[in-house]
Amino acid sequence: MPQTIEHLPNGLTLRQDDRFFKLGQDSVLLAAFARPRRNARVLDLGCGTGALSLLLYRPDLKITGLELQPEPLSLFRQSIADNGVDIAAIEGDLRAIRSLLPHGSMDYVICNPPYFDRAAGKSAPAPARRLARQDDACTVEEVAVAASFVLHTGGKAAFVFRPERLWTLLEALSRVRLVPKRLRFVHQNAQASPSAVLAECRKGGSAEGLIVEPPLLVESEEYREIYKK
Repeated sequence: MPQTIEHLPNGLTLRQDDRFFKLGQDSVLLAAFARPRRNARVLDLGCGTGALSLLLYRPDLKITGLELQPEPLSLFRQSIADNGVDIAAIEGDLRAIRSLLPHGSMDYVICNPPYFDRAAGKSAPAPARRLARQDDACTVEEVAVAASFVLHTGGKAAFVFRPERLWTLLEALSRVRLVPKRLRFVHQNAQASPSAVLAECRKGGSAEGLIVEPPLLVESEEYREIYKK
């Protein structure tokens, strides 16, 4: 299957293959929404071909991508070499996170978790892409457990998810002491229902202080600026 090269808004390039889940709006918006502090240790959970890691890349960040499937991970490693950036890419199952990374070793986690319940009838044409979008390989609860394990108290995690399953995400996060602190809904325009929600949470601390940010409109100058159009 031929590879293609995607030019990212930050100037880096991403190798892609039609067999695997390709760069989409959600990854671009999540990278723009995430706020890791300077010199943060960042984990991209279920990184696939590395779109989120590359979009989020800054020279001061210590980014690690974790991916179950060896083929997209190989593409990610090629992209790392193409761009000459310092990002670690490791193969492993996030459900076995305790054997892969030390407890409390990360400051920030980013993740585009599986949107759809495996019983919901949603599917992608290729099995590799279906793994990325449905919870066949892992559930939202397992993603939350992995994120909480690698974060120290006070560490943060950012996710993009479907609004109709927001409670599923928030409930899974709350079970492992990940407290939502920022929410932002994505709409096509001011009249449309939200198509995605961005959520940032903090490990530990009070449940008070949730900020619901103004909606992000696809038909807006802010959105175009994110894509640097």
